[in-house]
Amino acid sequence: MNKKYEIDMCNGSVFGKMLLFALPLMCSSILQLLFNAADIVVVGRFAGDNALAAVGSNTALINLLTNLFVGLSVGTNVLTAQYYGAKRERDLKETVHTSMLLSLYSGLLLMVVGLIGAPKLLALMQAPPEVLDLAVLYLRIYFLGMASMMVYNFGSAILRAVGDTKRPLYYLLGAGIVNVVLNLIFVIVCHLGVAGVAMATVISQTISAFLVVRCLVREQGGIHLELKELCITREKLGKIMQIGLPAGFQGTVFSLSNVVIQSAVNSFGNIAVAGNSAAANIEGFVYMAMNAFHQATISFTSQNYGARAYKRIYKILFAGELSVIVTGLVLGNLAVFFGEALLRIYSPSADVIAAGMTRLQIICTLYALCGVMDVLVGALRGIGYSIIPMIVSLVGACGLRLLWIATVFQIPEYHSLRTVYLSYPITWTITLTVHAITFALAARKVLVHQESKHI
Repeated sequence: MNKKYEIDMCNGSVFGKMLLFALPLMCSSILQLLFNAADIVVVGRFAGDNALAAVGSNTALINLLTNLFVGLSVGTNVLTAQYYGAKRERDLKETVHTSMLLSLYSGLLLMVVGLIGAPKLLALMQAPPEVLDLAVLYLRIYFLGMASMMVYNFGSAILRAVGDTKRPLYYLLGAGIVNVVLNLIFVIVCHLGVAGVAMATVISQTISAFLVVRCLVREQGGIHLELKELCITREKLGKIMQIGLPAGFQGTVFSLSNVVIQSAVNSFGNIAVAGNSAAANIEGFVYMAMNAFHQATISFTSQNYGARAYKRIYKILFAGELSVIVTGLVLGNLAVFFGEALLRIYSPSADVIAAGMTRLQIICTLYALCGVMDVLVGALRGIGYSIIPMIVSLVGACGLRLLWIATVFQIPEYHSLRTVYLSYPITWTITLTVHAITFALAARKVLVHQESKHI
């Protein structure tokens, strides 16, 4: 590992090093969102509200199809960090090579599913008829880049596990500039509309994937990638699946509940869809800023668990929660305060802006609750618990959200966009409470037991 990029997660100040880790990751995540934001802004401004709705209506579906495999990269992150903390070089090498080949297979499978299933999947989501053809076109081109997306996600998960969040940021910055330039050329100059923004995204994702692979090939030590040695090691695949599948399944079911919510929003027409799409994109920047501390908690907890520094894990959880609460409250409420101006970037339509503000006012004001919930999940996964937080999240967040749409939303006097969005803060509150109890019990069982074993 190149020492100038490494963060020693097992010694020194937890809070300072967590910030050092999280800030580049936060910027990387925001750059990823800028890919989508550039798509939405360009089509909203230069191709009209139907094109904006077509791109935006794909977001929940894309997340539904990709989250299972992105979840597997959580398994890569945890396993790599644990082996790195424990200084088990051979196990580390096998994990890296298994993960990168798994990422390629995952991306190719997703590409096939997206190309074949796009029309039926969007029809099931009740995409407005006037945008269906455009949405199908966007989705099919977007999924041509799935292999690149998966390779980048797994490669950056390996780098995060050993404390490097800077180089993924640099790679995304370069790819992001290419994405914005190509958006403008393809849409304004070539008049390609939604096809143009999808093509620009695929090209930029391919560039970022190439750069992260080149980085791993040039590395030394356990995370060095030797392309001719790519193979699936059954034991490492099993451990990645054990940790990553519950995370991926949780993300998939979360996305399924969001697909149901997207369908509910779709029922209010293309103006509501366009406003929801723009607001969700703004909201995504706040979420990704908080998610950086979730990712930091996973990597820091996993490394310290591998290094048997069990008492330090409590400090990591405290630092993660404090950071995510401040980030969520400040950025979430700033998004509401400047909401109308921000939404105007996406669309000049007063109706679209009004629909977007409904979402921002309800979700972003209390967004810190979502961050608190995610950090608790990260700490649980770092100490080897993946199935329990999955079950709690599925029942507490997804299950209750779906129940809300099936019951309260169906009551005529509550059949509104505001009712749809209220399902978020209510389910976050319930779920994070159960996660906190679960962590207290798990920490007592795992950490105290492990400490007594190694005294």
